[in-house]
Amino acid sequence: MKRYLGFRAMAALFIACVPCAVFAQDELDKGDTAWMLTSSVLVLFMTLPGLALFYGGLVRSKNILSVLMQCFALACTMSILWVFFGYSIAFDEGNKFWGGLGMSFLTGITADSLSGSIPTTVFVMFQMTFAVITPALIVGAFAERMKFSAMMIFCSIWVLVCYAPVCHWVWGGGWVSDHGAIDFAGGTVVHINAGIAALVAAIVLGKRMGYPNVPMPPSSMVMTMIGASMLWVGWFGFNAGSQLAADHVAGMAMLVTHICTAAAALTWMFIEWIKHGKPSVLGIATGAVAGLVTITPAAGSAGPLGAVVMGIISGCLCFYFSISFKKKMGYDDSLDVFGVHCIGGIVGALLIGIFCSTELGPFSGMGFGGENASIGAQLKAQFFGVAGTIVYTGIMSFIILKVVDAVVGLRVNEESETEGLDVSLHGERGFDL
Repeated sequence: MKRYLGFRAMAALFIACVPCAVFAQDELDKGDTAWMLTSSVLVLFMTLPGLALFYGGLVRSKNILSVLMQCFALACTMSILWVFFGYSIAFDEGNKFWGGLGMSFLTGITADSLSGSIPTTVFVMFQMTFAVITPALIVGAFAERMKFSAMMIFCSIWVLVCYAPVCHWVWGGGWVSDHGAIDFAGGTVVHINAGIAALVAAIVLGKRMGYPNVPMPPSSMVMTMIGASMLWVGWFGFNAGSQLAADHVAGMAMLVTHICTAAAALTWMFIEWIKHGKPSVLGIATGAVAGLVTITPAAGSAGPLGAVVMGIISGCLCFYFSISFKKKMGYDDSLDVFGVHCIGGIVGALLIGIFCSTELGPFSGMGFGGENASIGAQLKAQFFGVAGTIVYTGIMSFIILKVVDAVVGLRVNEESETEGLDVSLHGERGFDL
């Protein structure tokens, strides 16, 4: 008995001497941390090599290296800018529109800092991967005709002026989240944001030489399909990781991500099959990306059958805007960034207002956001978030493009475009045949 009491006394003395260490350990969840480390790797994997290969295979062979270079250089540049200013603008307290610069250069963040149940360093890294892929998505709109220097300047300004503030609106305690809008993993922050900037960029730069009369075949559909497959796998970190925990919501997010993607890919494939007589690799791959985009804002809210319906709707609408609408309007969005990402993001963001409802029987979701308690109220909140992003980013992207054009010029000359950007801008060739 005396030995037992002595042991208890020693244990109590030890705990009293090191309370901080014990409490810190209680707050940190190793399972959540392990999952978020994995998710960060998966999302970075989406850009390098996923998006780079997906885009690289879609452009002509004389421009393949230029796209790979743009994605790689942006991954490096956005990472540094995120540490310097981006994270602070997005996640410092600030006001409802701007986070401020109080956390610039990650001031105040140490190895022991926590964000919920994970280290703040892991949260910074996870959010950095989103800041990396978003401007890289825009590359597809002006592929094969923009100067490398102009691209670097435009994207560097854009990520701080457009991406980081919208991120603050939605995830940093800004006005969009205050209105009760739901954006679980970036339908508004990433895809609508990048998609509307892509449309503006395509219009400002103008069409590629010869478009649409000159054939512009993809350099490698094999590369594109590999890239699309990598995007699909990496997207599980994108969506399920956005729960910032290894729990039941992350599990559902992973499930509905896969289901919506499959439904959208099949929808696009069957539309193309019926319309043109043959299902194409490009079609099913593009449809899959459209499904991934659409479920992104709704991954924490939709149920499995709701995800199927969302996939079917996105497959139809993204097909129309990427093919018929683009042809009708006459703009040259080289790799259909607007049709897939902006339209897919809008579809997903708005359909949250329906499929998050718990009163749809087998199509029920996981509940409304904020204090909104009806489909109508949630739809209204979603609409304001979508509209605000489109207006703000559209205007700011136009201004940034015009400023860059005045300083260094946006577009390569005719000789460089004819020769191809690989040789004219980088002095290399993607293939030595």
